[in-house]
Amino acid sequence: MELTRDPERPSVDGPAEYFTGDVRIDPLFDPRGDARAAAASVTFEPGARTAWHTHPLGQRLVVTSGCGLVQREGGPVEEIRAGDVVWFPPGEKHWHGAKPEKSMTHVAVQEEQDGDAVTWLEHVDDDEYGDA
Repeated sequence: MELTRDPERPSVDGPAEYFTGDVRIDPLFDPRGDARAAAASVTFEPGARTAWHTHPLGQRLVVTSGCGLVQREGGPVEEIRAGDVVWFPPGEKHWHGAKPEKSMTHVAVQEEQDGDAVTWLEHVDDDEYGDA
């Protein structure tokens, strides 16, 4: 058994290269041994969001508080709330973040393939986000 205490996993700001707005990432766990899964609790302040991105083995989001938005390429922007669970299949281009007037926190779980868990793409521009 391994127990990692919360202070051993410091929070980090979401890099501007991959996020718009104020985002805090609280790492939960990384892959170990043969395991490939990693997870983080991610808090988006109002209006904050990811850039478009994909995951080689998919991504699951578990919304733990607040209200946010998700969109897959070619699909509508959809609202998500605490208790919702979102699945993005492998390779599906998508983004997620907070609503303009409300913060949102989710746990993001994804697996690494050949050491990579995400491919970052272009930012979601204000017009795309504003269509929400």
